[in-house]
Amino acid sequence: MAKTLLEMKHITKTFPGVKALDDVSIEVQEGEIHALVGENGAGKSTLMNVLSGIYPFGTYSGDIVFNGNVCKFQNIKDSEKLGIVIIHQELALVPLLTIGENMFLGNERGNKGKINWAETFGKADELLKMVGLKESSHTLIKDIGVGKQQLVEIAKALGKNVKLLILDEPTASLNDTEAKHLLDLLLQFKKKGMTSILISHKLNEVSYVADKITVIRDGSVIQSLDKSKDSFTEDTIISAMVGRNLTDRFPKRVPHIGDVCFEVKDWCVDHPVFEGIKVCDHVNLKVRKGEVVGISGLMGAGRTELAMSIFGHSYGSDIRGHVYLDGQEVHFPTVKSAIRHGLAYVTEDRKGNGLILSESICRNTSSAKPEKISHHSIINFDKEREVAKQYVKEMHTKCATIDEDVVNLSGGNMQKVLLGKWLFADPDILILDEPTRGIDVGAKYEIYCIINRMVEEGKSVIFISSEMPEILGMSDRIYVMNAGKMIAEMPGRDATQEKIMACIINSDKGVQAAAAEA
Repeated sequence: MAKTLLEMKHITKTFPGVKALDDVSIEVQEGEIHALVGENGAGKSTLMNVLSGIYPFGTYSGDIVFNGNVCKFQNIKDSEKLGIVIIHQELALVPLLTIGENMFLGNERGNKGKINWAETFGKADELLKMVGLKESSHTLIKDIGVGKQQLVEIAKALGKNVKLLILDEPTASLNDTEAKHLLDLLLQFKKKGMTSILISHKLNEVSYVADKITVIRDGSVIQSLDKSKDSFTEDTIISAMVGRNLTDRFPKRVPHIGDVCFEVKDWCVDHPVFEGIKVCDHVNLKVRKGEVVGISGLMGAGRTELAMSIFGHSYGSDIRGHVYLDGQEVHFPTVKSAIRHGLAYVTEDRKGNGLILSESICRNTSSAKPEKISHHSIINFDKEREVAKQYVKEMHTKCATIDEDVVNLSGGNMQKVLLGKWLFADPDILILDEPTRGIDVGAKYEIYCIINRMVEEGKSVIFISSEMPEILGMSDRIYVMNAGKMIAEMPGRDATQEKIMACIINSDKGVQAAAAEA
């Protein structure tokens, strides 16, 4: 019989005006992968913050029993001493330090107060290899994308003496291939006796790796499922999560596509740090009115770099090429000028670049276009509050009030505020970069409906996602990007995951052949 490693008994946690956890009890066996699922704001991350000591003993009621001992953690160091390591959904890396320095920050290699750098970077490279990240440990964090940063966080956790690994949306920034690699790693760790708790909105991943599932809704445990006894179908899990059946993940839409309204020609962007490396290489892109254009590709393909460089030259160096709006060439070298021309960009990095965390939901919502709620540069605060309330209601954002600071929201609710901010700007062309990252299935459906509503009004959406079912389910037309180039274009109705992957694989073969000839 399996040994019980963790028991959390009758955990209740209250924030001002909100009961985040209400008498929650879970049990985790040694060597199992236990999944926590639920809608955004259900209390999953809060429960794990209680377990890891981020919310110290005394700020909640209930008991934590780990390895048979009652624990009263005062901080995260206390839980890590016992081998409980948490990887947060929002990254906690220092941009101007190297990968190796980040991986052992607070867990330095050396003795007598002196760091052994050879051991630090050598061990870091070993751990990077384990998670399949082909980067030097000497690379600065700021020079790698969000997806790669997530892998660094996982490698960092493996550098500690882990008995219980907690992963909060670990694959949110990864495409299907990298996510599969990570999930297989968890299964390998399980064979070696490691216990994991996985928080994920990707239910296919949960069904693939989890031995047990605990469903949390509105701060309470709704249902517990055991793979050896219960059905692990996505429909069963969704019904428990949202309290209703979702018969179709992607809302139906009859396309009414007009003329080309946005075009990018011969777009080239150099890497901002490494001279001579093109992140976008003669990219051509067309978008029509009322159209959702998907951009698919593996991590590092250049999709985010393309979007950011178009949006006010906010990434890259020596940016060159042509942009046309309704047939007229335009230039917007700044973010402000891009917004003025009717563009909006929902970044994949909501915490670093998308939101002002120390400001309220209200202030963030109006921040993209404050002139809409002001007169002669004087803000109409009543109007600002009306707007914020409108988008909180439309997006079903879970919060105490619109005056709540964004930093206090769950990751998924932060994403809703970010999307509301750019919808308020009323763009003609909305660039969405991983817009449903860390979002539950119910909230995803709501975002898909908003996208459909926009294009039905004649606006256009550029949709970047690492989730191929999402690209296939939402796009009228799909571009495939690899190694900084657009390598294929196909109608959404004709596209399949197999076709997209075949394009990428064949493109890689062509690059390798060209390199061999050179």
